[in-house]
This record gives sequence, structure tokens and C-alpha cells, in this order.
Amino acid sequence: MTIGNGADILPFAFDHTVLERFLRYVRIDTQSDPASPTCPSTDKQKDLGRLLAQELRDLGLADAHMDEHGYVYATVPATTDKKVPTICFCSHMDTSPDCTGKDVKPQIVKNYSGGDIVLPADKTQIIRANEHPALAGQIGNDIVTTDGTTLLGADNKAGIAEIMDAIRILVRNPQIKHGTIKVLFTPDEEIGRGADKVDLKKLGSDFGYTIDGESAGHLEDETFSADGATVNIQGVSAHPGFAKDKMEHALKIAARIVDALPADMSPENTEGRDGFLHPVGLEGGLDSATLSLIVRDFSEQGLKDKETLLEKIVKDVLTDFPRSSATIEIKKQYRNMKEVLDKHPQVVAHAMEAIARAGLKPIRSSIRGGTDGSRLSFMGLPCPNIFAGEHAFHSRLEWVSVQDMEAAVRTIVHLAAIWEEKA
Repeated sequence: MTIGNGADILPFAFDHTVLERFLRYVRIDTQSDPASPTCPSTDKQKDLGRLLAQELRDLGLADAHMDEHGYVYATVPATTDKKVPTICFCSHMDTSPDCTGKDVKPQIVKNYSGGDIVLPADKTQIIRANEHPALAGQIGNDIVTTDGTTLLGADNKAGIAEIMDAIRILVRNPQIKHGTIKVLFTPDEEIGRGADKVDLKKLGSDFGYTIDGESAGHLEDETFSADGATVNIQGVSAHPGFAKDKMEHALKIAARIVDALPADMSPENTEGRDGFLHPVGLEGGLDSATLSLIVRDFSEQGLKDKETLLEKIVKDVLTDFPRSSATIEIKKQYRNMKEVLDKHPQVVAHAMEAIARAGLKPIRSSIRGGTDGSRLSFMGLPCPNIFAGEHAFHSRLEWVSVQDMEAAVRTIVHLAAIWEEKA
């Protein structure tokens, strides 16, 4: 069957089970919890992990298993005698803490004809065409949404379903030549811990791909670099009835710091390659307070500049509170994976070719965020991010197109074959 631009002919016709798998997976609540110290952060993520491990074994992947930390591993044996690099396909099982993932009720808008999509269980939840321009490219496609009361979980269960369907196709079509392929499903990506307990020795891969991107055809080989910043403020307490010229309120100091952050350096006012300095938490009282921020930029220097600016803002605010003090702690989170991927250009090149063979226009882009691939790249597994078709993630307006999921499956299959061809 000739696929995409005709550059490749695979000896089989694609059939898909990706929708059926996706609808099954999203009904399992896998929301992660940043306040939990355990791995996985929520035990319910293992409910999906156990199912996936069993389904992989049912496909014939004898070593498929979930470890004690909730990570799922499996191996697809090679179908070639060539020496081919081992590649890994990876997606995460958890859904965002930002919106409930309990009792997801997926809906399918068949043969989408354009316009707004009103979600049935809460008609105030409307996927508006003018706010979701990607819908313009979905005319005639089938759109999966929620009923409006939960997120959908396409981030990243679309990626999981796509990998599972691609593995099914490869296993059932041994005439497709490919090297050894590894499968990795991780917990806790949404809270920044997805790579914490990955056993790279057991995984045994040379290169990897996360399937966790947005629009069909996109490949992301660059992420933000990211730090966390914590400002610990020590104020001066006093009885409020006798506080004149004595009290220096820690919460008010924190509020002054937030108010002094540049408006043009906040997420709601930035796009493209702009970074930001973003407060995400504040707790405390009169005597002490803790202000938490995240710092994002595409370059190390950009991070340093923003952290230097934060130090200056804190220092300037404290001039009005001479008996109070503050310390700033900076914690490294992840770094721009492009630094690693540029040393292995074939990883991106093969993926771009696979996207083209799947019948799509390849688009190379940057992520205004991070993925498991960011950390995996610096751990020794170069790992760009391929589209999964997910949109409006972390919200009740989340949606994905069935046809985009099927295109991702085709991309994965072609990519496995391309690594063998080029070996």
C-alpha cells in the first residue's frame, strides 16, 4: 500500500483499533498528585499500567510488565538481520491535576461539519471554533470530546493508544522489517516526575520518541529550559492592635513581589520563543510566607536573566520593609532537549520522513513546555516529541480527532521501518 508521498510502499493495508483503545483507556482515572511523595504519586495510575501490560502480553510481547514504581516496559523483537539501533516509543499514563479525570464520559462528534461544539452535560462548556483554530482542519473528521464535566485524557492516552495500535500492526505484519523496539509507559509526567524512576539499562534503547504532541504532522525537537524558584520571606509579627511602625506583614511583602513582576513576562502575555516568570503558589501568614514560581526560557542565559531579575525585585521590595528578610532557592527542573538532539540529527530526520510517508506535511516546532523526552534526552536517551493529536489539554474542552490518532499510528509504523531501511 502506498502511503503519503509515495516514497514508501508497505506490504499491508492499515487497519486501526486506536479509537476503541483510546475510549477504553480514558475511562480509567489516572490523575497524578504533586503533593504525594510516592511513585507513582497515585496508586490508581497502576490500574491503567496493569491493563496495558496485560494487553502487550496478549499481543505476544512476553516480557511486558509493570514495575513497582508503575512503569510499563515491553519489547517488540526485531524482524531483520540488520544491526539496527533500538528505538523506544514512550507515552505517559497520568492526567493533569489541573482538572478532574474521574468518570470521563467521552463523546464522538462524527463527520464534524464546522462551528462550535457544545458539550452535552454542561452546556456552558463550548469548544469554540474561533478559539480553537485547529478545528478548521478537521472538517469531515470524527472529534472525540468529553461531556463537559472532566478533562478527556488525550494528554496522553491518545499517545498510549497510538503506540499500542502501532505495536499490534507491527506484531501482526512481520513482513515489515524493523529493529528491536521498546515500549515505555510512564507515570507522573504531568507533575514533572515521569523520568524519575526510568531504568534505562533495562529499557536498553539507543533513541526514543515521546508520542505526546499536539497537531497532526508536528514534531517537536526543542523544549523550554525550566527552573523552579522559591522565595522564603521572613516578616515581623505584632499584635494588630499595636502594630503601627512594628508589623511587616510577610504575605503583603509576597503580594508586592508578585505585583512587581513584569506583565510582559507572564504566560498570559507571552508566545513563541518568549519565556516567562510565573508565580504558581503562595502560602504563609503574617510572620512568614513562601512564594513559589516557575521560570521558563529556551536558553540557559534567558533563565539566568529572569532569575537575576527576580532577585532584584525581591531586594527592591524589601527596601520598604527594612526589618524583614528573604531568601531565594533555585531548583533545576529540565533543560532544552535541542542541545542533545542536535548531536543526533538522524533521530529528527527519520521522524520527519515518517510523518511525510504517513501522508502529512511535516512541521518542526518548539514546545512551550517540557516532556519526559526533555529529561530522557539528558539522561542519555535522545528523545524528540511526535504529535498525538491532542488539543486543549488540561481542560474540560480537551479534544482529539480520530483521523489524527490514526495518522500518528501510521507515523510510528513508518518510523520503525525507516530505522531499518537506513541502518
